Amino acid sequence: MSPTFASLKYFNYRLWFGGALVANVGTWMQRVAQDWLVLTELTDDSGVAVGITTALQFAPVLLLSAWAGLLADRVDRRKLLIATQAAQGVLAVGLAALVFSGHAQLWHVYVFAGLLGCVTAIDGPARQTFVADMVPAERLSNAVGLNSASFNAARLVGPGVAGLLIALVGTGWVFAINGVSFFATILALTQMRTRELQPRTRSRRGKGQIREGIRYVRGRSDIVVVMVVISVISTFGLNFQLTSAVMARTEFGMGPGEYGVLGSILAIGSLAGALLAARRERPRVRLVIGSAFAFGISTGAMALMPSYLTFALACIPVGFSSLTMLTAANATIQTSTAPAMRGRVMSLYMVVFLGATPVGSPIVGWIAETYGARWAIGIGSISALLVASGAAMWAVRHWHLRVRYRLLSRPHLEVRYLDHEADAQGQREDAARALAAQQATDRATAA
Repeated sequence: MSPTFASLKYFNYRLWFGGALVANVGTWMQRVAQDWLVLTELTDDSGVAVGITTALQFAPVLLLSAWAGLLADRVDRRKLLIATQAAQGVLAVGLAALVFSGHAQLWHVYVFAGLLGCVTAIDGPARQTFVADMVPAERLSNAVGLNSASFNAARLVGPGVAGLLIALVGTGWVFAINGVSFFATILALTQMRTRELQPRTRSRRGKGQIREGIRYVRGRSDIVVVMVVISVISTFGLNFQLTSAVMARTEFGMGPGEYGVLGSILAIGSLAGALLAARRERPRVRLVIGSAFAFGISTGAMALMPSYLTFALACIPVGFSSLTMLTAANATIQTSTAPAMRGRVMSLYMVVFLGATPVGSPIVGWIAETYGARWAIGIGSISALLVASGAAMWAVRHWHLRVRYRLLSRPHLEVRYLDHEADAQGQREDAARALAAQQATDRATAA
């Protein structure tokens, strides 16, 4: 089997991958339908309303993720995921019923977005860390990459299908289909071979366990750097639902079908980035920083595109750089964290990743309404370039790195850890002295 798909040889992971792929298609369909419902049917092209909806969907992450991470370290993650997937399905069907009735109002969508955010906050840490229960440690990075590939393969299909369905039958059917799609994940989870799940040490009940997770992260400068970079870019740059909707509607005068296509085209680059990430056995912090810088450049170019076609094409490198960054960040943290702490650490990661959205989405929506959709994308580009540059300078100074690059002949970037080189040189010198001493002893003995 190709190294890219190595984790699929495990029965439980195959089930999970297939079920999650179906559910992810439904999730992407609902995201497009929800934003389009708010933007065109419940408001008069209000970017702020779309931003508030997105913020409410992710705000509970700030309040619940730390507790949810501890829960993921304590309980059977498979059973917890069955419960959260069922709850998400019920909420999707409930919103569909409200739309079908013809009585949907903006505040109704806000309430459903908030409830979905509460369930997602509990689901997130368990979903992220459940990967480690299905594959051995040496395949964890590959499985994380394939999870991202599944999510973005769904993005290829979901937005386009949602756009067509909205145009043909309306948003209600999109919500209903998403509700049914969660049955695939629940079926996969219930059919797993529990005896083949990886053994793990569960965290015992005790005081101060959340604070223990925070102390663990504070003592790991590599994890802190990753979280800072992801937090800033997630706040101002990863608002594609909002910015694509506003660009399609206000800049190019397009309808729901064209808006859905933008999400699918973005997923082409995202899927490529995820599959490439699945081949890496050991992602590093420098990949996170480098791909963050690439994201800043590509989004800056996208904001300047003069037509719908060129804007759509510019989505491909944006998707590639963003997924390379996110997959590298996720895998770097998971593979380097102690198993007993993984749930709590990933919950803190979810706070800075998803929890930044409630702060950024209304701001980006306001920028779109006040200064235009292009500036809403541009602020994400500027923030990405600043935080990537700052992280790189901090790493060079505190981790004693030497960075070299070459633009001619064979372009490449070379990063060396000088402390590691010094340690290696010291070891070589110690070995040389030991060998010289041994040779002197041998000569003395022979004489």
